[in-house]
Amino acid sequence: MPRGTLEVVLISAKGIDDNDFLSSIDPYVILTYRAQEKKSTVQEDAGSKPQWNESFLFTVSDSASELNLKIMDKDNFSQDDCLGEATIHLDPVFEAGSIPETAYKVVKDEEYCGEIKVALTFTAERNEEQGYDAPEESYGGWKESSGEY
Repeated sequence: MPRGTLEVVLISAKGIDDNDFLSSIDPYVILTYRAQEKKSTVQEDAGSKPQWNESFLFTVSDSASELNLKIMDKDNFSQDDCLGEATIHLDPVFEAGSIPETAYKVVKDEEYCGEIKVALTFTAERNEEQGYDAPEESYGGWKESSGEY
């Protein structure tokens, strides 16, 4: 069971459906890992090729192995629209430690509607559960103090 920190670098998206009637879309991304949710900045008038270059940190403490990215369009006078979603399986990053910039399919209503580029890094937590034993100190311990002051 992996434990540690997952860093998600949200880079860009392309091919996102620009469906706003009067203006360009203002996309942002909601990143969700288990109950942890993060939100990117809104890229105003970015249209179908937004650039974010933002990093997000998630705490990994169990075997959940999916990161969900939901691309939204910020609307001022109505509810924000969902432009599509991408699900990233995290087992490869847990095993390799990092995955370079990779494009993932964005899907809406089971249809391909663009891609989103993300880089992933997993930093494992070092502890006894993972079989990591800190070396015992052989100096300055209470066993070796003389008691003479």
